[in-house]
Amino acid sequence: MASPSRSGVFSKATDRRVELFTESVSFDRRLYAHDILGSCAHATMLAKVGILTSDECEQICTTLKAIGSEIESGNFPIRTELEDIHMHIEQALIDRLGDVGRKLHTGRSRNDQVSTDLRLWVRDALDRVDGLLANLQRAFVGRCDADFDVILPGYTHLQRAQPVLAPHYWLAYAEKFARDRARVADCRKRTNICSLGVAALAGTTLPIDRFETARLLGFDEVAANSLDVSSDRDFVLESAFVLSMISAHLSTWAEEWILWSTAEFNFLKLPHDFCTGSSIMPQKINPDVLELTRGKTGRVIGNLQTLLVLIKGLPLAYNRDLQEDKPAIFDSFDTVEICLELAAPLVAGATLLRDSINERLDRGHLDATTLMEECIRRGIPQRTAHHLVGTLVKMAMAEGKRLSDLPASEYEKLDSRLDASVLKVLGVKAAIDAFRSYGSTAPVEVRRQIDRWKTRLEAEGNASQDSSELAAAASS
Repeated sequence: MASPSRSGVFSKATDRRVELFTESVSFDRRLYAHDILGSCAHATMLAKVGILTSDECEQICTTLKAIGSEIESGNFPIRTELEDIHMHIEQALIDRLGDVGRKLHTGRSRNDQVSTDLRLWVRDALDRVDGLLANLQRAFVGRCDADFDVILPGYTHLQRAQPVLAPHYWLAYAEKFARDRARVADCRKRTNICSLGVAALAGTTLPIDRFETARLLGFDEVAANSLDVSSDRDFVLESAFVLSMISAHLSTWAEEWILWSTAEFNFLKLPHDFCTGSSIMPQKINPDVLELTRGKTGRVIGNLQTLLVLIKGLPLAYNRDLQEDKPAIFDSFDTVEICLELAAPLVAGATLLRDSINERLDRGHLDATTLMEECIRRGIPQRTAHHLVGTLVKMAMAEGKRLSDLPASEYEKLDSRLDASVLKVLGVKAAIDAFRSYGSTAPVEVRRQIDRWKTRLEAEGNASQDSSELAAAASS
């Protein structure tokens, strides 16, 4: 039987090569559950406005759910001549219900059907990503108490700069992923707009109720312009951008931990169940999960570029080019989700090598900026203090010493205001304790931020549990 998408206007059957070239069921079959969900909502609305009878609606929805179960179990035949998963489902419905099945597509087009299915799929995928990001935040925050007494060298230009508490590092990533989650939530708002019922591009003359369909599918809004939404893939591109940002943040973390796990840094021991070995060097413990997380970032960013190029020259409204949006966005979600799934247990399972960190913590004159600010407190202008401390660092470097090893007389020689009491601010512990500003690595500030994050994540967890319970009650 010919595809239901081909009307009587055609005088020749589709060339087999064209069928193979234009098919998308090989990748869009993952939309089947959302297609059935959207079709059931559409049928319910058609019954409400009198286009279908209640019996026809029940037949359609019952049969669609049966088809969905067959697809889920792998017992559903795939035929390339039916092009996509939407035509497969509709043809199966027609095969089983005849004319009743043929009524389902009333008041809609594949254009708005595919758009709606994809919006439903992306909405669910964004929710999954948000949950995975929350788990990763919990993993970082969960380390903070145990690592609170660990001081790490902070870096700029990959050169030792100032000391920071380890939980200050962990919370930096919690903040990055919080911005990612905010972008996910914002993207979800623009995704959660119903396009079903705009038909091909201009709407329909039939008395459908698009607001009812949107309500049934849990959409927040109904698209206001049929011509716009029939070609709109902004939500796909925005999702791809959000995923690219998440990947970039994951890549930054992965790069840092790859360095920290080297013998040269020796800050971190990675959990062995997240590492691999070498085929020839028996001593190797390689950070392959981190390396692939870093490497897959290029793939996610590349998908964003693919999508931007895809839509840049398209006129209104629908064009078949848009079929190519799915492999890219599916791949981006798949890639980011698996990276996030592995990241949380890896973070929780890693071990800071305290002895190795402490052994070299006094290298790099990490207390130099603290000394400069002590000079400022004693009335020395900032630029003068900056030059003065630079002179002391140069002296210490030449002698292979720490700033605290220089005799007090050297300080007083440079400026009479620098008496022996200035030595009290030197050393990484004194430098850490000297911090005062909001958001700094001061112990009291870091403790406050840890408590804030614990409260925030606990509240989110409680809200999520309440939401799940409500959803379960509603479905039952």
